[in-house]
Amino acid sequence: MPSLSPVRARAATPASAAEAASTAAPQGFGATDAGLVLMATIWGVNYSVVKAGLQAMTPLSFTGVRMVFASVVLFGIASFVRAEWPNRRDIVRLLLLGLLGNGFYQLLFISGMARTRAGVAALIVAAGPAWIAILSRLLGRERVSRLGWAGIGLQLVGVLCVVGSTQKFEGGSDSLLGAVLIAAGSIAWALYSILLQPYTQRSNGLHLSALTLASGAAMMGVIGVPDMLRLDWGAVGLTGWGAVAYSALLAMVVAYLLFYRGVRILGPTKTAMYGNLQPIIAIAVAWILLHETPTGWQLLGAACIMGGLLVSRTAKVRPAPEALEEAA
Repeated sequence: MPSLSPVRARAATPASAAEAASTAAPQGFGATDAGLVLMATIWGVNYSVVKAGLQAMTPLSFTGVRMVFASVVLFGIASFVRAEWPNRRDIVRLLLLGLLGNGFYQLLFISGMARTRAGVAALIVAAGPAWIAILSRLLGRERVSRLGWAGIGLQLVGVLCVVGSTQKFEGGSDSLLGAVLIAAGSIAWALYSILLQPYTQRSNGLHLSALTLASGAAMMGVIGVPDMLRLDWGAVGLTGWGAVAYSALLAMVVAYLLFYRGVRILGPTKTAMYGNLQPIIAIAVAWILLHETPTGWQLLGAACIMGGLLVSRTAKVRPAPEALEEAA
């Protein structure tokens, strides 16, 4: 599941306007807020759903099927949006970005999920904003205050606690490898989010999602072909197909629609705050459904990651001078 901090709270021009309006006139809990709680719940539950799906299908066949399915549905919905699609040059670049953000990310994510716990994966993905901030600084896009770096450091300490704790799980080194793969996927997603930012300011969010998901789905579909040919489809069963349907329709379509509605109405920062519920829900659901009892190190890591996220939310982030020169 993607990190809910799309390029440090600058997802689109309409979103920025909505955020300014919501800041000026605070509103009560409404339908949009309820939708964002549902979004976080869908993504939190999805970690356990994916683990269930991997019991019926191989990682590559499961991911290839669900991504192609979700891409077709999302393209159908995006075609009804009354807005111009990006120009041909941007489409090519977005398709290439999709290989990074939805292709390599999903490949690393599903490979990691097959080796480690759902709760571990959720916590590592939750620290995605730290990687975004670090890469933004390295690429000269943003400058972070000392308070911001303190929050980032706390999140990274939490990730180390979570990754290190995997050695005590069943599977030992294999669980550790899974955690490392998911962390690598989070870094790939962070880079994708940063590179995507200029396009979010001039294109419709649904169009961006449809295009970037399409190339990622094509990549995973091709990679998954050998596994799909070997798979006994008759033995997949209702659990496997249910996991595919949930992970494709709810996690990759419905939740994204709720996310973009939240960004448009409440602004990206408030929307991202609801996303912080995701790892808490994921750990609770995995505890109940998969009997993944959290370890002490995992709980400490969760506290560090969530605390770091809260600290980072209060820190000031400003564009770097070189980034301003590029925009001028």
